[in-house]
Amino acid sequence: MKIESLPPASVDPSSTVKAPRRRWRAPAVGLAILALAGAGGYAYTHAGSARPAPAAATAAKKDPVHELSTRDIALVEARPLAVTLPLSGSLTPLAQATVRSKVSGVVRQTTVQEGMNVSAGQVIARLDDSEARARVAQQQAALNDAAARLAMAKKNQANSAALLKQNYIAQNAYDTTSNSVDLAQAAVDSARAQLELARIALNDTVIHAPLSGVVSKRHAQAGEKLSPDSPVFSIVDLKQLTLDAQVPASDIPRIKVGQEVRFKVDGFGERNFAGKVLRINPAAEAGSRAMLVYIGVDNPDGALRAGMFAKGVVTTEKSAAHPLLPLAAVQKENGKDVVYRVDSGKIVVQPVKLGLKNEDAGLVEAVDGIAPGATVLAVKLDGVKPGEKVKLPAAAAGKKG
Repeated sequence: MKIESLPPASVDPSSTVKAPRRRWRAPAVGLAILALAGAGGYAYTHAGSARPAPAAATAAKKDPVHELSTRDIALVEARPLAVTLPLSGSLTPLAQATVRSKVSGVVRQTTVQEGMNVSAGQVIARLDDSEARARVAQQQAALNDAAARLAMAKKNQANSAALLKQNYIAQNAYDTTSNSVDLAQAAVDSARAQLELARIALNDTVIHAPLSGVVSKRHAQAGEKLSPDSPVFSIVDLKQLTLDAQVPASDIPRIKVGQEVRFKVDGFGERNFAGKVLRINPAAEAGSRAMLVYIGVDNPDGALRAGMFAKGVVTTEKSAAHPLLPLAAVQKENGKDVVYRVDSGKIVVQPVKLGLKNEDAGLVEAVDGIAPGATVLAVKLDGVKPGEKVKLPAAAAGKKG
């Protein structure tokens, strides 16, 4: 049996290849057209928004606005300016006394102790006065005797005068009786003086406070034997004190009598005490080459004590109320003092005339050129120039508004 195979059907090569190529090319061309259209739309859209950018950058470059902080500016205020000089020293009582016994005797009683207030004339101690009383009695007897002798001498003088008148005695006899009267009178005067001394000694057995103040030390106890000039009590008056401050000799020309002093004392916190310069020692201390300045301090409440250490300042110069500027704000331009003032959001050069300076406080007064309430640059800013715009901090802008 013969099996014959039929030949395969003829296939056109071009038809099998070209048909799929035509199917792929059409979508590809469509995608390309869509991509080009999208790119063109994107470029057109962003080209419109990008055009103003160069103009805005140019405008920002032409008119920069500097934002200032609170440390960059200062508000001008008008108040007095003072120049001070630091000083320190110890407090001493302006009036103090060591009470001493004027007579010898045994202490019978003391009426005060350390820390107690006393008044002028108050009895603070008593001595045994038995010996003093006996001496007063003795001098009183001597005075009585002298007075009796004077009376007898006067009688003799009267008799002699009568006899002389009748020429019963000579002139020499009368002169002798007259001389006896003079001697008796002198004896009376001497006895009277001795009696007065004895009475004074008796009064001195009672010891009185010579001034009002506080007892700082008791030197004698009851039962002790005192001799003349022995110390009994020390009393200090704390109502007025003196601050003995050492000042370098180079600064003494700035110190004047009557200048105000402000100082603080340890233990009183922030409380300020006041005083005035009373005296200036004319000689410098050998070791430190400093000079003592004595400052009077009123202490009505007795808060301050003798020996306390104080630190403060003396006001050497003081001016009336003027606008004050920070020293760092003042600049030199063309030989003139100027400051940079903020006016309507711009920097303006403001010439000023300066007065008193305080280097320690960093302030200077402006006697002319600027008014209180103005805002100035407190420091020199390298990037900020006159005519440029600035923006103040919110707090400063609120105060100014």
